[in-house]
Amino acid sequence: MDEDRKKILADARLILEELGEPPEEREYLSKLIDILTASIEKHSPDQMEELAQRVIDNRALLGHLKQLTDELDALKELSINLTSSLDLPDVLDAVTREAMRLIKNAHDTNIFLYKNQKLIFGAALDADGTRNKAYATPRPGGLTYTVARQGEMVIVEDIRNHPLFANAPKEWAGSIVSIPLKVSDMVVGVMNMARVKPGGFSSSELRLLSLLSDQAAVAISNANLHQLISHQAYSDTLTGLPNRRALDERLEEEVQSARRNNYSFAVVMMDLDGFKTINDTYGHPVGDDVLRLVFNQMSRGVRNTDFLARYGGDELTLILTQSDISSARIVTEKITEGMKRLNFTFPDKRKLKLGISGGIAIYPVHARNGPDLLRAADTALYQAKKYYRGTFQIARGITGPISKHDNEGG
Repeated sequence: MDEDRKKILADARLILEELGEPPEEREYLSKLIDILTASIEKHSPDQMEELAQRVIDNRALLGHLKQLTDELDALKELSINLTSSLDLPDVLDAVTREAMRLIKNAHDTNIFLYKNQKLIFGAALDADGTRNKAYATPRPGGLTYTVARQGEMVIVEDIRNHPLFANAPKEWAGSIVSIPLKVSDMVVGVMNMARVKPGGFSSSELRLLSLLSDQAAVAISNANLHQLISHQAYSDTLTGLPNRRALDERLEEEVQSARRNNYSFAVVMMDLDGFKTINDTYGHPVGDDVLRLVFNQMSRGVRNTDFLARYGGDELTLILTQSDISSARIVTEKITEGMKRLNFTFPDKRKLKLGISGGIAIYPVHARNGPDLLRAADTALYQAKKYYRGTFQIARGITGPISKHDNEGG
């Protein structure tokens, strides 16, 4: 480097230090002066010195331009991260990651989704990397609910001396900003960011958080819409139960899992006895009410790990994970008993009396893939309907260690 350039750069650094510029700003402006003076090194030292002085004189403008450039870069990175997935948990995790990346010295950030006037925990991230730890439930009159209802940002510079935290735990301290996540005028969530020490948030930080919240709100709205459409595609419109498409996918997953982990499971096909008479006598609207009653009651009685789907018409299919014939029989006996407790009155004041028949197939005894298991259970159901109405029949062809079980009707 030319001696003149060295002296000019050293003088510039000294001036910037005397002006009280932060170290990172001094470094940035020094590099800029170095680059610019190098580009005119063939000119006179006076011209290089004049250029350096102009950089110093306009340092505020240059710093502002740098800040805007950083914000644009952050916004670009944010857009890429938030549009890479339509899965709601992934979107929420991406928002918290970006928030912690953009705002320095943040202790933690969290997001609560707002639906039907209620806040539901969405995601969280701490400075130490801890993910999705909900420290507290939003208080009805607290900060998060206030922002959700009013739809306006609230900045709390000192938690211990703010009315919204009057009844908060004594150990709560520091500062926090709470931002509504809005699509048009609708609040879909609230994002909070906290610091350990009291104090405000700079205008550039608030601008970045506002940009983030706008992007986050749209991403959350899109993810919610995707979730709704996906749910509709896999749900029966009448009863809300999973449909045949969902059943086929779940059955394939269960077969693969059972194959990997070497366990058995049961597939139960069921059909209501006498349902056609209800439709013929009272019409389909009443029949639909009966289906909703029966199917929804049955869905409440199965384990969380099991899977109940509407196969079509008045037929149901139940997947009992990690089950054998003995456990399947216990479940089907409960289903039969539950049918006797149904409480429904027809328009002519008659009480509902409805039976159920079914067929049971076990993986891998009766079949080793999903379609064949369904066929085996359906064939057993046909036998029950034709010869043993009101019972659950076991598919034929039992082999291996569970051959001791009877395959006659229950």
